[in-house]
Amino acid sequence: MGRTLTYPKRTSNTANRYKHRATYDLGPIHSIINDSHVLHVSFSPGPEDPFPAILPMIGQMGSFEYPSASIDEPLECYLHGYVSSRIMNLARNSEGDGLPVCVATSKVDGLVLSLTPNSHSYNYRSAILHGYAKLVTDEAEKLWAMEMITNSVLTGRWNNSRVPPDKAEMSSTVILKVKIVDGSGKIRDGGVSDERKDYDNEEVTSKVWTGVVPVWETYGEPVPSGDSKMSQVPEHITSYIARKNAQNRALAEGAVKIQLPAEEQH
Repeated sequence: MGRTLTYPKRTSNTANRYKHRATYDLGPIHSIINDSHVLHVSFSPGPEDPFPAILPMIGQMGSFEYPSASIDEPLECYLHGYVSSRIMNLARNSEGDGLPVCVATSKVDGLVLSLTPNSHSYNYRSAILHGYAKLVTDEAEKLWAMEMITNSVLTGRWNNSRVPPDKAEMSSTVILKVKIVDGSGKIRDGGVSDERKDYDNEEVTSKVWTGVVPVWETYGEPVPSGDSKMSQVPEHITSYIARKNAQNRALAEGAVKIQLPAEEQH
């Protein structure tokens, strides 16, 4: 068995609360990023604006240099955006390593309903990356990243759309490549964790329902556009919907069955 690659622990990414839920392993962190339709990207807009900026963006982890690299190997985060957006202008004008950014996302897998309000929780997966963003200027790498990001919306979508993009589309679209400096994830699985004093209080346990409500993302029946000339929904769409719905449900229901860590058993 090969060694597990991890991100270095630094002040910026080391978990302080619920440390036992934290992971620094590349595989789980990258998987959470790639399983998310929306990434929240934070950056400093400059000295004239005192507030941090945060943008919802579409992105994926990958490696243009080593396209066969697996999810648990070093990867970059590629982000899709518009040419004149603020983050693109800042990255374009950044010197040195690039624009410092933070990429974050979260997935909720269950509602953990316990005896007291204070011990309610979620089953969840979250990930944070810190790195430096630069514009992708190589056209081959840009096209590769656009294909990867398009296929993250729905597997196989790039080859089932009008490609390649035309000159205007290539000019208006900008891809940011984030070189990752560090990252961390947090994962909560399992059932309810209550204090012994509440477990032993029959007055409380007799009137308060406890347990977990699994939560998963569900894809519905495709609704054709008014301009669609195809009589049936293509297989690459129907198979994706069926596969993702099954995977998401299995993950959420499976998370409930995982034993709580010793730190959360009372």
